[in-house]
Amino acid sequence: MRFDKVYFLGVGGIGMSALARYFLHEGYAVAGYDRTPSALTAELEREGAAVHYDDDPALIPEAFRCKESTMVVYTPAIPADHREWAFFREGGFTIEKRSQMLGHLAEGKLVMAVAGTHGKTTTTTLTAWLNHCAAGEGSAFLGGISRNFSSNLVLGEGRRLAVEADEYDRSFLRLYPDIAVVTAADADHLDIYGTVESVREAFSQFIRQIRSGGSLIIKQGVDLAVDNAGIALYRYSLDRECDFYARNIALAEGGHYTYDIVTPDGVVEGCRLGVPGRINIENSVAAVASLWCAAKAEGKTFDHDAVREALTSFEGVKRRFEFYVNTPRQVYMDDYAHHPEELHAAITSLKAMFPGRRLTAVFQPHLYTRTRDLYRDFAAALSEADRVVLLPIYPAREEPIEGIRSQIIGECLATEWTMSTREELADLLGELDTDVVATFGAGNIDACCAAVADRLKLKA
Repeated sequence: MRFDKVYFLGVGGIGMSALARYFLHEGYAVAGYDRTPSALTAELEREGAAVHYDDDPALIPEAFRCKESTMVVYTPAIPADHREWAFFREGGFTIEKRSQMLGHLAEGKLVMAVAGTHGKTTTTTLTAWLNHCAAGEGSAFLGGISRNFSSNLVLGEGRRLAVEADEYDRSFLRLYPDIAVVTAADADHLDIYGTVESVREAFSQFIRQIRSGGSLIIKQGVDLAVDNAGIALYRYSLDRECDFYARNIALAEGGHYTYDIVTPDGVVEGCRLGVPGRINIENSVAAVASLWCAAKAEGKTFDHDAVREALTSFEGVKRRFEFYVNTPRQVYMDDYAHHPEELHAAITSLKAMFPGRRLTAVFQPHLYTRTRDLYRDFAAALSEADRVVLLPIYPAREEPIEGIRSQIIGECLATEWTMSTREELADLLGELDTDVVATFGAGNIDACCAAVADRLKLKA
C-alpha cells in the first residue's frame, strides 16, 4: 500500500478496531473518529492511535490531512451528512469501506469465513483458536473480544485467515473464501435488505463467491441456493445426523457439556467445551468442520487429540454467554443476543442448563427498525422466560420511529414483564426475587453488567 497513514471513521466499532490494530502492528500511523469513548477506543489510544469523539474536521490531525499519504476507511454506520467524511470526499482522498479493506488483506490467504445472522462471532473465534492450538498457525479478524487472545485481532504464522463475514450492508460480498460456514440466514437488517428474500439472495451470492475447489459448511435446515459446482458441500448440526454433528451429549457441572463430534472420516470422542451452554456445542461442530476442511485442503493432519484439547481450553468471547455469577442460589449471565432466534437459542440453553429454576430475562432492543420488523418474534422468544425486564431501544445509527418503543414487545409477551432504565436496572434486580438472570442486547446494556453483578452477588 502506498499510504503510510490510515484514518478510521468509526474506529471504535468491533470490526473497525481490529483493522486499526492490524495497521498499528504493521507500523502505520493510525487516527480516527468515533461517536463515544469505549473500552475499545481506550485500548487503541494506549496502543498509539489518536482518537477523538466530535465530528469536526478541525480535529483531524495535521499529518492525516494529506491525501497522498493517508488512506481513509469508514464503516457503513457513518451517516451521510458526517462532516469529516465530507471533508475527505471533497478533498479527493482514497476512501474505502471496512469490508473493502478486509478483502484486500485477505488476498493470498486461505480464507475461512463464517457468515450468518447469528452464531458467527463465537464460531469464528473458535475457528481461530482451533487454528492456533490444533494447527499451530493462523490469523483472524474477529467480531468480538476473544478471551483466549484478549483481542479481536489475531496475528499468526501461515496462510490461514479466519474472518467473521458480516451481512450488514452486504459487506461479506467483498470476500472470496476458500472455506465458508453459514450458520443461519434469518430475517435481519431489513432496513438494508427490505425483504427476507433479499437477505437470502445475498447469502446465496456469498456462497457463489467461494473459490473453486473450496468448501461450504452450512447448517442443516438452512435452505439457500447452492449452484457453484466446483465446491464441496457439507452439512452440520447440533445432533441431527449429517456430515458433522455431535452425539452422546451429556450435561456436566456448571452448565458444561461432554460430547463426541462426528466427522466424515472419524469421531473426535470425549470433547468438553471450555465454555458452558448447549448453544455452543453447535458452534464448536461448525468450527471443527472448518478446521477439518482446511486440513483436507492443505493435505495436513486433522489431529483428534489436539482438537479435543483446544476445545477444552477455549475461554469464549466477551458478551457471548459470559457468566458473572454462577452459584446454586444465584446465576447472572450476559449475552450479545439481539435477534429473536439468538434470544430463543440462548434462553433455551439456559433453561436446559438450570432446569427447574426461574429465569429473569433483561432485554435492550437494538435499532428502531429491527424492533418494528420483529417485535412479535422478540415477544415469542422472550415469553420462554419466567419474567422479562425491557430497557428502552438502543438507537445506534437510527432516528426514532413514531410509535416504536420497547413497550410494543411487552404488550405481546405471554409472561410477567416490566420496564426499566439502564441506570435503575441494578437496583430493580436487587429488589426482585431473582434466581437465574440474563441480560441481552447489542447496544450499551453491557455498561450495567458490573453493577448488576455486584447487586446479585449479595444474594449468592
